Amino acid sequence: MKRTHTALALTLALAAGLSHAAMDRTPRPSGSTVVRCKGVSQQQQKKVEVVFVLDTTGSMSGLIEGAKQKIWSIASTISQAQPAPEIRMGLVGYRDRGDQYVTTKTTMTDDLDTVYETLMGFEAGGGGDTPESVNEALFEAVERFDWSDDPSTLKIVFLVGDAPPQMGYDDDVKYQASCKLAAEKGIIVNTIQCGNLHGTKDHWTKIAGLTNGQYAAIDQDSGVQRITTPYDQEITELDQQLTSLMIDYGSRDEVLYQESKRDRAIKISSSAAPEASADRAIYNQTAAGRSNLYGVKELVDDVVDGRVALEDVEKDELPEEYQSKTTDELKKLIAENNEQRVKIESRLAELAKLRRDHQDKARASMKGDSFDMQVLITLQKQGESIGLTITSGTEDSKEDKVGLSED
Repeated sequence: MKRTHTALALTLALAAGLSHAAMDRTPRPSGSTVVRCKGVSQQQQKKVEVVFVLDTTGSMSGLIEGAKQKIWSIASTISQAQPAPEIRMGLVGYRDRGDQYVTTKTTMTDDLDTVYETLMGFEAGGGGDTPESVNEALFEAVERFDWSDDPSTLKIVFLVGDAPPQMGYDDDVKYQASCKLAAEKGIIVNTIQCGNLHGTKDHWTKIAGLTNGQYAAIDQDSGVQRITTPYDQEITELDQQLTSLMIDYGSRDEVLYQESKRDRAIKISSSAAPEASADRAIYNQTAAGRSNLYGVKELVDDVVDGRVALEDVEKDELPEEYQSKTTDELKKLIAENNEQRVKIESRLAELAKLRRDHQDKARASMKGDSFDMQVLITLQKQGESIGLTITSGTEDSKEDKVGLSED
C-alpha cells in the first residue's frame, strides 16, 4: 500500500449536549479543500452526505455510549464504496423542551476528527417522559445544513430514537412538512427505532415512507456491538507515528488549522476506545479518509503526489526549522520521511486485513441486529442510486454482503 501509488481500499454518531465546544475550534481556512483521492478528479468523485439525528435523553444512554465507538467503523464502510466517495457527516442531538437543550448541531464536514472530538464529550441526560422534540430536530437536519445541490450526491438523514415525536407544540414544523422539504432536496430520511416504546413505530415508519427511506428496529441497549481485536493497539500506535511525521505548511490560517487538527488527532487516538482508535486509523488510510488524515496542506504528501513543486513553496510557509535548508536538503528530508510512511502504511494494510478477519469471525457468532449493521444495510441499497457499491468490509466474500431489512 504505497502512498506514491494507491491508498488502502477499505456516523455513528450522535450529538448530545456540547453546545459551545464546537465553536472553540480553529475553522478550516476558506478555499482550502484538497482532493486527495488518487486518480480521481473532484468532478468525477461521488459524494455522500450523512446527518445523524439522535435522541440524547437518558433512556438512550446505552446506545449513545456504544455509538461513540462506531463513527469510524461506519465511515470506513462508506469509504470502501466503489468508486471511492467524498464523505461528509453532521450531527443533530435532541431532547425536549424543558431539558438542558432542545437540539444541538455539529456542522457537516469531511474533517471527521472534528465530529468525533465533539462526540467524546457527549452524555445522555434529561428526558424521563415522552414524547420528544423529534419535529424540531428533523427540521433542523433538513433545513440548517449545507446540503449539496448536486443531484448525484447521496444525501441521507438517519433519525435514531426510542420515543415518538411531540405533536402538541403549535410552533413546531411537523415532520410531514420537513419530509416534504427533504424530498424536494433529494434527501432520504431513514429511521432506526431503539426498543419498542408504544407509539414510536407508527411515526418512524411514516417518516421513512415519506422520503422513500427505510425503517429498522434494534434493541435499546444491545444494538451497538463492540468488537476488540489483538491488532487494535498496534494499529493505533502506527497511526500516531504517522501523525508525528506530518510537516504542515502554508499561510498562517492554514498552519493554525493544521496545528489544531494534529492536537485533535493526538487527543482522539489516545483517549478513544481501542476499537474506535483502530477504526479511525484504518479509515484514514482509505482514499475517502485522506483529507481527514492530512488536512489542507501537508508538505510530504503534496510534494510526493505532485500537487505542489517544492521550488514553488515560499520559505515563510515552511515550519521554522526548515526555512534555512536548501531545496536539495528539503528533498532529501521529504524522501526519508516518505520512506518511513510507506513502511508504516504497508504494515497498517497487513494489520487491517488481520483485524477484519478477526471481526468477521466474531460477528458470525453474534445474534440480533446491530446499529452499524442497520446503517450498512441501508447505505448499500441507497448507494446504488448514485452508482456506489458498498460492501460489508469483507471484500473477498460475496456471501458476506447483507441484504436490506424491511423491519
